[in-house]
Amino acid sequence: MKIAVLGAGHLGRIHLRLIKEIAEYNLVGFYDPDTDLAQELSRDLSIKAFNSVEELIAATDVVDIVTPTLSHFECAKKALLNHKHVFIEKPVTNTIEEAEELLALAENSDVKVQVGHVERFNPAFIAAKPFIKNPLFIETHRLSSFNPRGTDVSVVLDLMIHDIDIILNIVNSGITHISTSGVAVVSNNPDITNARIEFENGCVANLTASRVSLKKMRKTRIFQKDAYISVDFLEKKTEIVSLSEVKSWNPLAMNIEVDTEGNKKTVSLQKPKIKELNAIQEELFTFAQAIQNNNTPLVTLNEGCEALRVAHIIMEKINERIAKTLHNA
Repeated sequence: MKIAVLGAGHLGRIHLRLIKEIAEYNLVGFYDPDTDLAQELSRDLSIKAFNSVEELIAATDVVDIVTPTLSHFECAKKALLNHKHVFIEKPVTNTIEEAEELLALAENSDVKVQVGHVERFNPAFIAAKPFIKNPLFIETHRLSSFNPRGTDVSVVLDLMIHDIDIILNIVNSGITHISTSGVAVVSNNPDITNARIEFENGCVANLTASRVSLKKMRKTRIFQKDAYISVDFLEKKTEIVSLSEVKSWNPLAMNIEVDTEGNKKTVSLQKPKIKELNAIQEELFTFAQAIQNNNTPLVTLNEGCEALRVAHIIMEKINERIAKTLHNA
């Protein structure tokens, strides 16, 4: 399949290099409005630099959108109106209204659309997924040092949306309440935020995202009946601590009392084998498979829109708190 990339910034260049290694794709070129950058990259990677978005769309079957968030909608709309398959980086769009319009266009275009929520393809999460059963409490920390790239949007859309998508994927329940806090430290948008999401089934998720931290962290802790699951998205590590009934006496086993009546359970630690893979390359590869086999993409446009909807609720509540604080100051 012919594929072309819109956007040749930091992430766009990564996409270009990885797509060249995927046999299912024929990389026909890219477009970036920075002509000097485009010419240099075209020479370095021996890839055609198109002169416009329209020229690129006309020349390909699949459009990979890796532009700044604010331009996602217009790029995806043009591609869908021309009946092209679309891979679009997260967040899917800047506004809910834009996302809903893309949904309507996609339904009428008979094409595949996948949203780039790359943490779904993180090998640590893939290893943890089979052990996740009815979470009761989830805690996430996604911390990063300050980088001007991405500050055109709130830290919620820049970082927290990764964890919003993961949580919506593993908690099969509607949301009943969201409470938030957040402050702008360096940029004009909130740079550190916290959100508490409560679900109809009783699960509670506590999310923290910061882009003004001294060290990076991308950890999720999942608590469920008789199990604790730790996923380190940055270090690609997964641990499962589980409790089971004591079936027979084993002096080497670790047993704990679970009530005042002396009942015991055995504690076991598992470290699933982590498959070595590049998550970005994997998501692009699975999208090619979805197109070729006419399957549903692993991260659908509807899921991308739902993650965006929750992110916007969080941002609105944060802005309300900030406005109230300033009013009372």
